[in-house]
Amino acid sequence: MNKTFLTKKLTPVIAIILCYILYLSGYFQMIIAALILMIASAIEYKKELFYSLGFKRKAINLKNLLIIAPVLGIVIFLFYSYVMMPCVIYLTGQPIDFSVFEHYKGNLPATLNLLVLIWASAAFGEEIVFRGYLMRQFTKFFGSNKISLVINILLFGFIFGWIHAYQGISGQILSGITGMLLAVIFHIRKNDLWFNIAVHGFIDTVALVYIYYGWL
Repeated sequence: MNKTFLTKKLTPVIAIILCYILYLSGYFQMIIAALILMIASAIEYKKELFYSLGFKRKAINLKNLLIIAPVLGIVIFLFYSYVMMPCVIYLTGQPIDFSVFEHYKGNLPATLNLLVLIWASAAFGEEIVFRGYLMRQFTKFFGSNKISLVINILLFGFIFGWIHAYQGISGQILSGITGMLLAVIFHIRKNDLWFNIAVHGFIDTVALVYIYYGWL
């Protein structure tokens, strides 16, 4: 068994299986999954670890990260709240289950703590796992033609929705659609993970503001 096969083919498969086993065990945390997949990337790409995930030094642009990304994040959240959410709830007949966030309504200290966790786990963690690693590994294995790209976006959008099962079926569908939108952005931006992290972080930041004031 040659070294190339071990690093390029077997390592990502083992890393993904390990994350799945952790998920089934009930001990899965997105930050842990991100660390596992970063280790797998380090084994495979060595010094190109961060570049392989989409952390491109040239892509760090303050205008993109502090103006365009926040505006896009706000637009996506408003579309989520006032267009997608009513449509999905109408189709499923079930409201989104936000009960896990009930503790944060009007609770500023808890909300600020959650904000830090959201940026670490959701913005950085989920983007590293779903866009930086899984999407790019899928492209490595199956190519980047149009059919492969569509399957890539749909597959990981579905899985992204699946891990948000605590929000009920409507929440899963909406999270899946949001995951697909983030995947499209990642593709359009030519795998710029910094930009995706910023967009994702601002989507969740606005959502947290809504939760704090009881608007969701």
